[in-house]
Amino acid sequence: MIERVFREEHGRAVAVLVRVFGDVDVAEEAVQEAFAEAVRRWPDEGTPPSPAGWIITTARHKAIDRLRREAARAGKHAQAVLLDAADPVEASVVEDDRLRLIFTCCHPALRMEARVALTLRLLGGLSTAEIARAFLVPESTMAQRLVRAKAKIRDAGIPYRVPDEGDLPGRLSGVLAVVYLVFNQGYGGREELGAEAVRLGRVLRELMPDEPEVLGLLALMLLIESRRGARRRDGELVLLAEQDRGLWDRELVEEGQALVRRCLQIGRPGPYQIQAAINAVHGDAANVEDTRWDQVLELYDQLMAVAPSPVVALNRAVVVGEVQGAGAALELVDGLRLGRYYLFHAVRADLLRRLGRGEEAAEAYGEALKRTEDGAERAFLRRRRAAVSG
Repeated sequence: MIERVFREEHGRAVAVLVRVFGDVDVAEEAVQEAFAEAVRRWPDEGTPPSPAGWIITTARHKAIDRLRREAARAGKHAQAVLLDAADPVEASVVEDDRLRLIFTCCHPALRMEARVALTLRLLGGLSTAEIARAFLVPESTMAQRLVRAKAKIRDAGIPYRVPDEGDLPGRLSGVLAVVYLVFNQGYGGREELGAEAVRLGRVLRELMPDEPEVLGLLALMLLIESRRGARRRDGELVLLAEQDRGLWDRELVEEGQALVRRCLQIGRPGPYQIQAAINAVHGDAANVEDTRWDQVLELYDQLMAVAPSPVVALNRAVVVGEVQGAGAALELVDGLRLGRYYLFHAVRADLLRRLGRGEEAAEAYGEALKRTEDGAERAFLRRRRAAVSG
């Protein structure tokens, strides 16, 4: 119970206390102490009627006690009195507080890795050790990264507020990029990060229910996450075309598709919405043969128009292979400069395999193997390479 409350309410409590006290470290430490108090008291006293309210109130008292002690030591008696008279936390402003904290954590003055770490630490409540393990860095390195990021917020005077209307679109795209980066890290095998990204996406949807790109990102993550159970088998990657669709989570598929329909009603398309629509088309098909590849290609054309990139072009080429054949797709792939990207070589190998060019395909599978350390991906690539080399 306490663990669930911690995951759900940690970000809410930190956000409130940052507004009240204006200091991230004070807020974070007080919330940690409040949850430690909950661990001691709730098993005997029972869970309070409003766990979130209990945590916020207890954390506020802990912070006031700390600041009063520090003020007394410094002889700042007047400050201690003022802290005692601080206004109580109003529940009605909690949602605005969380939104402010999200934009503070994802401020463009911070490096991307710092934005990700702060978001997971302050809003997600992940420990420094958990974040370090997820991103495969030493805990000391991650701790230093968090300290530097919080110092940057303080020293640079990064404001604790939601951006003005004119700045909101650009700033929101930065927030969504952080959440999607966390999700992709999770989809690569670290499931706790995938789940945390979906939870952050739901928080954003709750806070900004009419922002279509927020809905689009959540829909995209849900539709991709719905396939997690079918993506690996016996330690090996399973391609979308070969997945057992009976293993897909239909509740997540339906929720994602409903969000895509809501985006269509709003009528302000963006990159995340288009990617979600592509995945929704796959979710509609009972098998790969039923997929409306012409519709998927149209959506990729839209995506290339609003958010062109070599990776999007590679994904579009895969769809061209389904609509126009492997030869047309290979011509597009060979025009891309993605030599360091393992999927470039994996896609190229598959197209060469389909064209009967086994020796070249084996070489391309080998190039892909050099560029991924994921065990399931490597098992898949080795099997495919063996098949064309035999």
